Amino acid sequence: MESGNIVEYIDSQRIICAVVLEVKKQRIRLLTENNREVNLSAGRLSHQGRARGRARLDLSMGRAKLVHSLKETVTRRKALMDTIDIEQLWEVLHTEREWIDLTTMTEFCFSGKLTGDHEAAVVRAFFQDRIYFKFNSDRFFPNSEEQIEKIYFQAKEADRKKRIIEEGANWLKNALNTPHPLFSQDISEVVEILKSYYLFEKESEHSALGKAILARAGVDTGDRLFRLFVKLGVWDENENLNLYRYDVPTSFPSRVMDRAEDLMKMPEIIPCHNTRRHDLESLSIMTIDGRLTFDYDDALSVEKDGDKYRIGVHIVDVAHFIKKGNSIDEQALARGSSIYMPDRRIPMIPPCLSEDLCSLNLGELRPAISIFARLTPFGEVIDYEIVPSLIRVKRRLTYNEVNTMITEDEEIKILYELAKFFRQKRMASGAVHISLPEINIWLSEDGRINIKRIDREGPGRMLVAEMMIMANWLMAKFLAENNTPAIFRSQPEPRSRLIKNNEEGALFENWMQRRHLSRGILGPNPEYHSGLGLNGYTTATSPIRKYFDLATQRQIRSVLGLEKPYSSEEIKHIIQILQQPMSSVATNQFLRQRYWLLKYLEGRIGTKEKAIVLDKRRDSYTVLLPEYMIECRLPQSSSAKLKPKDIIQVTIQHVNPRNDVLSIFM
Repeated sequence: MESGNIVEYIDSQRIICAVVLEVKKQRIRLLTENNREVNLSAGRLSHQGRARGRARLDLSMGRAKLVHSLKETVTRRKALMDTIDIEQLWEVLHTEREWIDLTTMTEFCFSGKLTGDHEAAVVRAFFQDRIYFKFNSDRFFPNSEEQIEKIYFQAKEADRKKRIIEEGANWLKNALNTPHPLFSQDISEVVEILKSYYLFEKESEHSALGKAILARAGVDTGDRLFRLFVKLGVWDENENLNLYRYDVPTSFPSRVMDRAEDLMKMPEIIPCHNTRRHDLESLSIMTIDGRLTFDYDDALSVEKDGDKYRIGVHIVDVAHFIKKGNSIDEQALARGSSIYMPDRRIPMIPPCLSEDLCSLNLGELRPAISIFARLTPFGEVIDYEIVPSLIRVKRRLTYNEVNTMITEDEEIKILYELAKFFRQKRMASGAVHISLPEINIWLSEDGRINIKRIDREGPGRMLVAEMMIMANWLMAKFLAENNTPAIFRSQPEPRSRLIKNNEEGALFENWMQRRHLSRGILGPNPEYHSGLGLNGYTTATSPIRKYFDLATQRQIRSVLGLEKPYSSEEIKHIIQILQQPMSSVATNQFLRQRYWLLKYLEGRIGTKEKAIVLDKRRDSYTVLLPEYMIECRLPQSSSAKLKPKDIIQVTIQHVNPRNDVLSIFM
């Protein structure tokens, strides 16, 4: 390598022609065809004219003439390159499965006297068309037909992506600057790419394309993209994006709906009175639920039995209608649970079943699993039995109605007193009772956000909660006594107890105690549940809305001789399968509840609210707004020295529901 040699190197996927100005060890100073000086290592050169002698220029001719000569060299080489038919060369050479050197390939391409320009033209041609031959700077290897097909597809795909990026960026820039952009099929692919990138970012299958479109369009914020989708009508202003992020099914496949409708039409789907089921139609059975409930899966009854009471908890027999492994069951297993949000309900099973055939609707005959417990007036369980039954609900009550009837209605009064005694016994056994208000959020038909702070310790909610806990405990006991595996729930002791037994504790203690609870455990065998103070526990009181409960109901039915049981391995498999969908359900419910709560608080910017200090961080405090039961961060003020349990006044400063932002100040 000497000064004056004409060489070539690759830069940004282009071959650049240059002349060597100076050589220092392995570094070379070059003057390029573009009149630029660059320093490179010798290894960067793609062609030096090794085989035919090196083309040279006289450096004394001056910079301008050197650049002019380089441009003439490039023109000659490009003209020679255009005469090379690489596909034809491949047709001749591809059967020879061996490397071909640059000298030989140049001889295949040209006849007559060959120069360094001819060699450089070959390098340029094979650099430009990489479909037919593998190639490095001085040798070539023919690709197989399969490799060519793959490379051709990749090249075509690369061109397609390049076109999408260019066209997508141009459309995006125009759309963002247009007051009323229109959605058309021409840009549907770009919209889908950008939607996917907005939702999943790096996890999107279109991550590279989405990022490239945004970069080319000069868009660096997701907010602008979301606003555009709203303007296009692709998404609503309050779109629940987590349904897409967690791939939550919001409708049922046609085969599932067809099966559900077939069940509705079957004349014998409701069992007859002459079956093995206990006829309980004469019982005074009531449902107690929220005002907006549509699916009723549990009901209560109470009878005087001498100086004792016979409590009945009646659970609709969903497993009578939905058989293991059919299309409805498969869909329910995939969903795991119904999802309840302020603006939407997504049922686990089709609405025609959840709200009709499988629901304990007022006055309708329904098959059920009835749990009867005989109790003393002080809530001591003497004995129990579980039977398949036929029931008819006589009264449909709401929690508020029960609250007003607590001293007047004899049945409700008895249930409430027994519920209080049962809770006291659980507390005496070490239960950790956390009493926190519930924030109920719903939307009116006109879209108005309604918020109500509900006392979960009100008589109606309290008696239902305790009766369901009792029923689930007795069903766990029933399954254990019959050596039947099920989805049992247990919980280790809390990491610490802030609330002592038989104490209710203030809001601060209850909120902080929840942080110290140990995580619940699911398994096929009964174990102690510290939170409830019970020696075994399962849940089977909500089979319409929870697959865990439906599976456990099937195990109870198996003991009653109504169907074949799951094995222990099958129970473990169900627990494993439901981990992901149940996590998704919990996340979706929490995030959507929080979104609408923040949406409501957005309208209260500037208002003062009471707050309870929970703890101190390095540069801030964590506080609880008790009116809304929501935590937020309070920046630390140099003038304010706060400590946990302090009650303060704060002002809502900024709220952004879409970005989950709630800012306050003192």
